[in-house]
Amino acid sequence: MTDNDAPEGAESNPPSLDVQGDGQSIGVPAAGEHENVSYNPTGGPGIHHWQRAAITQPGLDERGSVFFAAIEMTRMPIILTDPNLPDNPIVFANRAFQDLTGYTEDEVLGRNCRFLQGAHTDREAVAELRHAVEESRAVSVELLNYKRDGTPFWNACFIAPVFDKDDSLLYFFASQLDVTRRRTSEQAYRQAQKMESIGQLTAGLAHDFNNLLQVVSGNLELALSRTDDESLRRPLENASRAAERGAKLTKQLLAFARKTRLEAKPTNLNTLITEFGDMLENSVGPQIEIQLNLRSRVPAALVDPVHLEMAVLNVLINARDAMPKGGCVTIATSKVHLNGNASAHHLPPGDYVALTISDEGEGMPPHVLERATEPFFTTKSQGKGTGLGLAMVHGFVQQSLGRLEIESQRGKGTTIRMLFPAADAQAHAPHRPSRDLAHAEPRGQAETILVVEDSHDVLEIAREHLTALGYTVLTARDADEALTVFDKAEGRIDLLFTDLVMPGSMNGLALADAVRERSPGIGILLTTGYNDDLLREGKASGGADVLGKPYRRPDLADRVRAALNGRGRERRIPEASPSRGPRHEG
Repeated sequence: MTDNDAPEGAESNPPSLDVQGDGQSIGVPAAGEHENVSYNPTGGPGIHHWQRAAITQPGLDERGSVFFAAIEMTRMPIILTDPNLPDNPIVFANRAFQDLTGYTEDEVLGRNCRFLQGAHTDREAVAELRHAVEESRAVSVELLNYKRDGTPFWNACFIAPVFDKDDSLLYFFASQLDVTRRRTSEQAYRQAQKMESIGQLTAGLAHDFNNLLQVVSGNLELALSRTDDESLRRPLENASRAAERGAKLTKQLLAFARKTRLEAKPTNLNTLITEFGDMLENSVGPQIEIQLNLRSRVPAALVDPVHLEMAVLNVLINARDAMPKGGCVTIATSKVHLNGNASAHHLPPGDYVALTISDEGEGMPPHVLERATEPFFTTKSQGKGTGLGLAMVHGFVQQSLGRLEIESQRGKGTTIRMLFPAADAQAHAPHRPSRDLAHAEPRGQAETILVVEDSHDVLEIAREHLTALGYTVLTARDADEALTVFDKAEGRIDLLFTDLVMPGSMNGLALADAVRERSPGIGILLTTGYNDDLLREGKASGGADVLGKPYRRPDLADRVRAALNGRGRERRIPEASPSRGPRHEG
């Protein structure tokens, strides 16, 4: 072996050859080469291990040495290929390689390693490996390979040539390592960073959009309250419904950005699915038929209806993608009572409402089903899915104190069942205000309200609504102006109604603290386009209620009246409890 055999780029300081067994084998130490591509199990650059070897005993028949036993006992998969035979087949595979891939020795020997590759194996990495083999040099790559049962795994491969004493190529030695967990963690971390950035942008956009919707929906309500002309009411009502749909969209965006809390309330699932039907059909397209099997007398479920709609939509989109040639999706509801079998469902005993969605799609093999709710895990091709759909559904159902159950078989479709706690029998569906707003809303009793809002249009809408409800209204554009107005009023203000996020020296929570110090018995009502995090991190909690934007006039009337009636009562804003399920991260 000559200096020309040293690694390329190391001519100026070639590594010393490592001679073992009185010349029975000679190796070229790695000296840091080929360690910048693949995972290194030693944790640092390889210096001493060989990246090329020359041996004097090339045969594979001698298997009585301790070194052969070590090869079979090691947990690291190892193979040898023979480049002197057609297609460079495997001529030796240790037991660890069989454990890793699921193939037996008889199924491996005589085959080229490409049988481990599949549809999503990186062709560029394969080309790099082939070029190294053609040039008889060491290479270190990571490939997405597939086990015998089709399970994908990330394989960190180190491949190096083995020569005889005459410098003729005898074998390629390949050691391998399953690095799926590390690759998944790294991908999840990168994806989480990306989603966090997108979430921050989304939250900001949703906040601004909620302010715009507040102006639109508020002015539409004012227009509807001032006309009985049906030819005018119809387009105004259509626009109002569109604004409500926009408000639902922003709630979903804020949920995705983790800037909102779930608002569970008694919800009739049959009614929700029926009213949501048109949107579901438009989302899945004409090739998918949606059948409803909604049981009568199903109790109301205690769930956030907006987030439930988003969860159903996510499941249906997955069902659509599993049926590229079309098919049928069945949505069913039923009542479930858990008693002796509650532990099998990992739920406390009691009454539950089940929402079941079944498709006729391709189904999932066991290894996919096992990971179906993992964040960022997806079997869809690049650009077709984020791997967040079922993860969002799973988190939402758990936070709702329910359970997500998935049944699927390859070729037999998938059934997804969401179990939600049944609402109290005395609970009623949310009240829908009548058209005659003036008679449906609690009115003021000449109380004075200080409204603090930096958006002029939103401020005007709030003033219009509250004045029409019979309140005296004072206004301010930021916290500093609000304190000036409050001090000049000399105790005449009964309620502070303030936005959470404002420019200036303090936000809405700090303003509430300052006002509470001046007047401990004052009512406090906060409003926000998104920033629930402030409520958890802030110090102001006693007596504070929160009204989300965009709000409707009946909601404003109810919450203002409740805040006024509750003056002086201490109420803590609830924080998420770990024992009640993980926070929804959709």
